[in-house]
Amino acid sequence: MFLPVRDSYEALYRDFSWQIPSKFNIGEAVSDAWARNEPNRVCLQHFSADGKHLSMTYGQLSARSSQFANALVALGVNPGDRVALLLPQCFETVIAHVAIYKLGAIALPLALLFGAEALDYRLRAAGASVLVTNAFGLSRLAQVSPRPEGLRHVISVDGETPGALSFHDLIEAQASVFEVIDSGPDDPALMIFTSGTTGPPKGALHGHRVLPGHIPGFQMAHDFIPRDGDRMWTPSDWAWAGGLLNALLPSLLLGVPVVSSPAQKFDPHIAFRIMAEMGVRNAFIPPTALRLLRSIDNPRRHYDLSLRSIGSAGESLGRETYEWVRSALGLVPNEFYGQTECNFVLSSAAHLGVSKGGKIGRSVPGHRVAIIDDEGRAVPPGVTGQVAIARPDPVMFLGYWQDEAATERKFVGDWMKTGDLGRQDSDGFVEFIGRDDDVITSAGYRIGPTEVEDCLLSHPAVKLAAVIGKPDPVRTEIVKAFVVLSPGHEPGEALARAISDWVKQRLSMHEYPREVAFVDALPMTTSGKVIRRLLRDGEHAAAAE
Repeated sequence: MFLPVRDSYEALYRDFSWQIPSKFNIGEAVSDAWARNEPNRVCLQHFSADGKHLSMTYGQLSARSSQFANALVALGVNPGDRVALLLPQCFETVIAHVAIYKLGAIALPLALLFGAEALDYRLRAAGASVLVTNAFGLSRLAQVSPRPEGLRHVISVDGETPGALSFHDLIEAQASVFEVIDSGPDDPALMIFTSGTTGPPKGALHGHRVLPGHIPGFQMAHDFIPRDGDRMWTPSDWAWAGGLLNALLPSLLLGVPVVSSPAQKFDPHIAFRIMAEMGVRNAFIPPTALRLLRSIDNPRRHYDLSLRSIGSAGESLGRETYEWVRSALGLVPNEFYGQTECNFVLSSAAHLGVSKGGKIGRSVPGHRVAIIDDEGRAVPPGVTGQVAIARPDPVMFLGYWQDEAATERKFVGDWMKTGDLGRQDSDGFVEFIGRDDDVITSAGYRIGPTEVEDCLLSHPAVKLAAVIGKPDPVRTEIVKAFVVLSPGHEPGEALARAISDWVKQRLSMHEYPREVAFVDALPMTTSGKVIRRLLRDGEHAAAAE
């Protein structure tokens, strides 16, 4: 499952072959396997604003996760049961994940940002029998009425309350030895709901193989991690595939300490402080967060950074942000690509010369990715089509939870369709165009929103931007931009015209936004993706009035 060290991408891709064990358990691999030989090796560190940072070793993680696994079994949790986790980045989240995998149950990570309706939907759809949360999560659950019938137990990491058991009391009452279930790579381990950017969220079920399947891409994006002194951090919620599978679990498997930080609204100053104080060497930072970091002028002058690799994914990074990272942080960001159902299949690798601004990267060793047409046929270089991944593939989901029809619709032949449009050049680099339903049709032209958004971000007044197609009786659609302004700029007609002209002059006469709307914030998923569907829905509703 590990990448051979090679000095060229071509040799790396050629020489790699999958070697996933016939018996593999995520929980055992990220805790017990290390604890047997290096129990005092640090695996987790928690940043505290007061400077009193905390640490946990593999020995402690192994023991506490075994205790919690025993506690769950005592509560009647069986292999295959769904155990929901509504928690921030903290040690208890990792302990709970590892325990769930050890006993053969299915972890269901949920974001604390979910409202009551979203929480209720996921708990019911998954049939969760146990929920592990904190005081804030309990307040969210209190808004769910009636409580899902199958939810038998609620456990709080903040102590016992009416209706909730104490996480730490449960642990203390149990033995620190647990016989890990004899699981195979295809046995279910994890269910992550899709982000809902294009429709109702669906539960993507993954087997234990999903973790070793992520290792080649993880090592490719982070310059053959692990190296001496490596330490990983991400601002992404561990409830999202990005935070969990692009940072937390691969790092633990490779023996790289992971830095956690308190739940908060993303703050560029705090982010730089975390990376500086904790000695972060490797970071997974989604594009939206990188764009927010741009508000800090000359960060290396203010913060003593030790970064050697930055990976980014979740949406298109864009040339503007790519160049800012190179100039401001002194290293080339490695953009990569995947989705909840099949993740980390394309990647950049600057250390191997696999890096182009505005491009996602090339196929990760062990994965076969192509641009296909509607019939499932690969299209020539330079032709726009749908990004697709060939099966079988260890990172590919087992299927949508209790939805065989939706699972079947995800495939055409042996290609898993992503719903994302892209182009591949003659060197194999893939350019992300946008979601199939995000593409704008205007006066006969098909316009991908990401290129327009990237150009908008180069304007000094623009902090964040999203572009959609607005219904138009003459052109079918016109390009409309929603813009969050940088501090010091005031919205107005003159600025809107200036922004529109900026794109017209730098990009194209047919791609510039004919309307610019100034907004305080953009609708986003918990993974940091802009939900253009909500912006489109608002425009369609207005057009119908």
